[in-house]
Amino acid sequence: MPWSSRRLEYRQSTYNTSNKKSNLLALFANREYNMNTMLKPQDIVVACKLVSLGRENWTYVRLAYEIHISASEINAGIKRLVKARLVTRPGKNRGDSPKVIMPALKEFVVHGLKYVFPPERGELTRGVPTAYAAPPLNGQIAQPKEPPPVWPDPEGKERGVAFRPLYPTVPRAALEDMRLYEMLALIDSIRDGRARERQLAVKEFAKRLKQW
Repeated sequence: MPWSSRRLEYRQSTYNTSNKKSNLLALFANREYNMNTMLKPQDIVVACKLVSLGRENWTYVRLAYEIHISASEINAGIKRLVKARLVTRPGKNRGDSPKVIMPALKEFVVHGLKYVFPPERGELTRGVPTAYAAPPLNGQIAQPKEPPPVWPDPEGKERGVAFRPLYPTVPRAALEDMRLYEMLALIDSIRDGRARERQLAVKEFAKRLKQW
């Protein structure tokens, strides 16, 4: 084989190898980006907490304290919510904190949440009532004789079927904030309830987004 042909073949081989490496690096970069921007269950808890606070001023430290999540995780969650277009971007002026985009949050919770974070039930345990067994639906739906759904909590006063919360600290955070409790319980009904229960939950959830 002539020397010039060998050089051309070598260059082509080097180019193909380099191109494959570039494509592989791009694939991993995109995968890492998607993993970093993908919503996590606790992000929905953060969004609901912002709704429950209404027009009150808040800080990352306050959210961390009241939801019992680290401030760094709150910060990361807000960033994911912004990228998901569920929360506005923070303004340049002091006090221009991110705010929940109510129509977007409602649409996601009603139509997408149960597919992204499907409900998980477990065995009988002690915990905090949720879904139809918690306010506000426990006053609108006749309670069945079967054990109610509960967020597992060793200090809970109700015995029922374990219903995995969006985040382990949800029972504690909810009991300290009734507004948050109602929203998260309604979300569980939307994720796992039967037709009538889900319909009532959607109505009550939308009402709270408008009121608060």
